[in-house]
Amino acid sequence: MGKHFGTHAATHIVWDWNGTLFHDNDAVIRASNAAFAAVGLEPITLETYRELYCIPIPKFYERLMGRLPTEAEWTAMDGAFHQHYARYSVECRLAEGVELLLAGWQEAGRSQSILSMAGHEELVPLVRRLGIAERFVRVDGRTGPSGGSKAEHMVRHLGVLDGVAPERTVVIGDAADDAVAAIAAGAQAVLYTGGSHSRASLEGVGAPVVDTLADAVREAERMAAAA
Repeated sequence: MGKHFGTHAATHIVWDWNGTLFHDNDAVIRASNAAFAAVGLEPITLETYRELYCIPIPKFYERLMGRLPTEAEWTAMDGAFHQHYARYSVECRLAEGVELLLAGWQEAGRSQSILSMAGHEELVPLVRRLGIAERFVRVDGRTGPSGGSKAEHMVRHLGVLDGVAPERTVVIGDAADDAVAAIAAGAQAVLYTGGSHSRASLEGVGAPVVDTLADAVREAERMAAAA
């Protein structure tokens, strides 16, 4: 979806969706607690979630449970999460200032895309509904089962973008897995503290960590210029 701008000599940004462009922290924690309740676990706070959260999701559940969930527990938790997230996320909106940042980047003749582990069939209409679809040369969500790694999806995503060089690509996301995926694809990453991870957990990854998306865009420009 979106439109191509031709060959891009400038920086390309790959945006994460949940917790980055889409400010859905409240929906995520409410849906997560519903998932925990499905297998008899106590609810947690957003602060605890941000300290423990990691990808793949079963590893996150292992941190909470002290063991990996059984297949039946995983099925129950995954189903409960997606059911309740769909209900709560309709109240969520884009992160503050996103529209201006995306417009400014596009109007400067630079390209951007979205790669998310959210389901593709749900992601694409949501991006359209929020009025930002035309800002992106491509929007890719997850098409397989949930719970996997983002790295292979990032390699595939960059591989189908015309004229986008991985070494001049910066991934902006809110999770350590975004930096891991960027490295796997030969790109760089900037991590944003407004989503699923605490600053302390993000700083352990080695990528630059910022507190606003505007700072993330400025850092992306600097990093790509130095590449």
